[in-house]
Amino acid sequence: MSSLRFQNALKQIPQKVPPIWMMRQAGRYHSHYQALRANHSFEELCKNPELAAEVALGPIQDFDFDVAILFSDILFPLEALGFGLKYTEQGPKLGFQLSEATKPQLKPASEVCEFLRFQGEAVGLTRAKLPKDKSLVGFVGGLWTLFVYACEGGHSGSLVQTKSRLQLLPWFMEQIEQLHRWTIERQLAAGAEVVMIFDTAAGEISPRLFQQIVLPWLTKLAKQFPGKLGYYSKGTQSSFLSPEFLALRWAGLGFDHRWDLPIWMKQSKQQLSAPGFTQGNFDQALLHADFSSFKKHLDDYLTTWKEIPVELRAGWVSGLGHGVLPKTPEAHVRFFVDTVRKELE
Repeated sequence: MSSLRFQNALKQIPQKVPPIWMMRQAGRYHSHYQALRANHSFEELCKNPELAAEVALGPIQDFDFDVAILFSDILFPLEALGFGLKYTEQGPKLGFQLSEATKPQLKPASEVCEFLRFQGEAVGLTRAKLPKDKSLVGFVGGLWTLFVYACEGGHSGSLVQTKSRLQLLPWFMEQIEQLHRWTIERQLAAGAEVVMIFDTAAGEISPRLFQQIVLPWLTKLAKQFPGKLGYYSKGTQSSFLSPEFLALRWAGLGFDHRWDLPIWMKQSKQQLSAPGFTQGNFDQALLHADFSSFKKHLDDYLTTWKEIPVELRAGWVSGLGHGVLPKTPEAHVRFFVDTVRKELE
């Protein structure tokens, strides 16, 4: 049970038309989600596996994406550890932030793994209801990104609190790695073909610091699930993707809209031996433009891809540079999917 296009991308088998999926393709912009949200809290939609599966299936039925994605949130491991977590109209709020003073209030990961059982169950129900010709991807939050949320209470600004509390990082990373290992095992066992690591704060540190304090933990996790984990980072640059990073047998890598992805793919095939699929990376904000402007941007974007031989774009998974933004016109999402398939056929 899988999308042939997605399986071809995983194996870097050349194909004219790439599989298509978008981060946050199930979310606030979509009328299907809004209808469910009218009767249920965000936490209910995530923690009730039946509801989570219903949310995940909506964009597959409506837009015909090739891949469904677990509907959940990256912050639940923090709730499991005891931070407290509430979702408000202003966004997620932790009960307190990580510091030397608050660390004793937290529980060890070994005692709280079962809290995340709903994620594996949601994957299983999504897979059971998903058409056989569609693929399913799970996810966890980036270890560094969760440290940022734990220290800052959010993800914005210069991360002064986070960068001044790096002495807490080894302990924190050990807890998150244990929780991730537990839930990744269950997501894969329940039917996820790949589990993505979404590291949206990775670009807020230097490449050197990334190599020093983040890569060792990514290495530990990736080696436990060779060929089964994908990695997406926001705001990073090519210097983050060291030979050691690329050697980790990733299932694939995601790229934001700041990358010239066609050039990257040429280099990865000719020089870098990048693993698995390459996902991205049309600028998500451009879907908010008026239709004629949006169409021109998309045509220009696809023209670049059409100039690349099919063999050199093998592995491409078409999507956005980041998640679908709130209030994105549904018609533009539908046009994106239809146009990619039509223009590249």
